[in-house]
Amino acid sequence: MSVSESFNPFKMAQQQFDDVAQKLSLDQPTRDLLRNPDREHHFNIPIRMDDGSYRVFRGFRVQHNDARGPCKGGIRFHPQETIDTVRALAMWMTWKTAVVDIPLGGGKGGVICDPHNLSMREQEALCRGWIRQLAANVGPLQDVPAPDVMTTGQHMLWMLDEYERIHGAKYPGFITGKPVGLGGSLGRTEATGYGVIFTLREALKHLGIKIENTTAAFQGFGNVSQYSLDMYSQLGGKAIAVSCWDQKEQKSYTYKKADGIQFKHLMDITNRFGEIDKQKAKDIGFEILDGGAWIEQEVDILVPAALENQVNAETAPKIRNSVKVIVEGANGPTTPDADKIIKEKNIWLIPDFLANAGGVTCSYFEQVQCNMNYFWTKEEVLKRLDEKMTVAYHAVSDLALTRKIYMREAAYMISISRVAEACKMRGWV
Repeated sequence: MSVSESFNPFKMAQQQFDDVAQKLSLDQPTRDLLRNPDREHHFNIPIRMDDGSYRVFRGFRVQHNDARGPCKGGIRFHPQETIDTVRALAMWMTWKTAVVDIPLGGGKGGVICDPHNLSMREQEALCRGWIRQLAANVGPLQDVPAPDVMTTGQHMLWMLDEYERIHGAKYPGFITGKPVGLGGSLGRTEATGYGVIFTLREALKHLGIKIENTTAAFQGFGNVSQYSLDMYSQLGGKAIAVSCWDQKEQKSYTYKKADGIQFKHLMDITNRFGEIDKQKAKDIGFEILDGGAWIEQEVDILVPAALENQVNAETAPKIRNSVKVIVEGANGPTTPDADKIIKEKNIWLIPDFLANAGGVTCSYFEQVQCNMNYFWTKEEVLKRLDEKMTVAYHAVSDLALTRKIYMREAAYMISISRVAEACKMRGWV
């Protein structure tokens, strides 16, 4: 059985938790509480399709832990969505909100579907159906959804509208990632990608490396990767490779430009799903390589920024000796087997739930702005985001350097300690 076939993200999340719980000497009841979600919702969403037929879609919402505040987490529309993926993402969300010290817990949702094959009306019906199934179990003081893979501000607005219809009042803080002007926050679109690079900037400072002397390869070209590449280029770094999925051919390719990728030129040939037009890329001088080639590039920095299980026991040995930093834009891109290899190669790793916490931090800012009905400028949002990400990064790196431990372990120690303390203070364990 290949690595991808046997990969279970929830088992990986539990293994990561168990390792750190052991190091923290957590008592057994706290371990039992935190290694599984508090609540799970599984439900059907029957939809009338445009041709008059009916189809039933499977939806999920997992609420991992809300000891520190309402659950928070995105909703994915993906044909390969599984409950174990959603469980893992909800758990990682608990640690993510804790590591940046915002008063929220961890949740995640999804629907097994492929938006490529659904009209906008059918997608709207899915969004409204998802809310109808959960209207009593989510809300601004219970569980706050947000966009994720293949969902957008438009999907969030349909969900908000359905929620407000059911409850008969306005609840702008119920959902985040909304369009600006309709309760959304300026800077939210860029937040996750920019946050990734804010942590990278701090890492390079302490490693004594100037960002303008570095090169990087990015995996994926969705929202996170796009804005990571944008901010990295703004700070003077040179991106030379990007991989992305090709829907028509049902496989991924790596697009390489040794003299550096111009962000705007790449965006001009990319569709709304983050898919680069292969022919147009060739026309403007890109070299087209196999999808896995991003990890084999002779660069200083690797940015896995798409799906989980991309840096594993099979791919990690291909990482070149030139690589000094891996910054995880995606959730769970690196398996525990690969972590061992990364440690041996002495690569500085910025773990996912720290590196990509910019999105949930800005979602929290959106909630705050909605609740006070007063909105900040983009500059204010990004300045606050930078401050939050920088403080969180240094807390983790200081612990890692002081204790001489791996960055992922340090991030987990801080997060799990904070959540365990909240559970104990509430008298749950």
